Amino acid sequence: MGIKLVNGIETPLTAEEEAEIVAKNTEEKRIANKLDDIREMRKVLLDNSDWKVTMAKEQGTNLSTSFKNWRQGLRDIPSTYTTESELDEILARDSEGNLTHSVWSE
Repeated sequence: MGIKLVNGIETPLTAEEEAEIVAKNTEEKRIANKLDDIREMRKVLLDNSDWKVTMAKEQGTNLSTSFKNWRQGLRDIPSTYTTESELDEILARDSEGNLTHSVWSE
């Protein structure tokens, strides 16, 4: 049984308080796991598109705004999408297993 401090006195947690802590920890773990999955997929996309950035720098050309925005959007996922339901939307797949969220599309 957990303990909380109430006015400096150790007090046992109620069953409801303990259940709330367990649920929150479980949700935080699910979110962390989903973010780990997203980071792995995002890394592959960024790594696979780095050549375009390198080529543009070498040739002195500009990248399209949409391409730059797409890469920035991938990097911003952890700060833009914070709830479990938002992460579920990002991880949603169609019947063929393709990711469906627009953040993945260049």
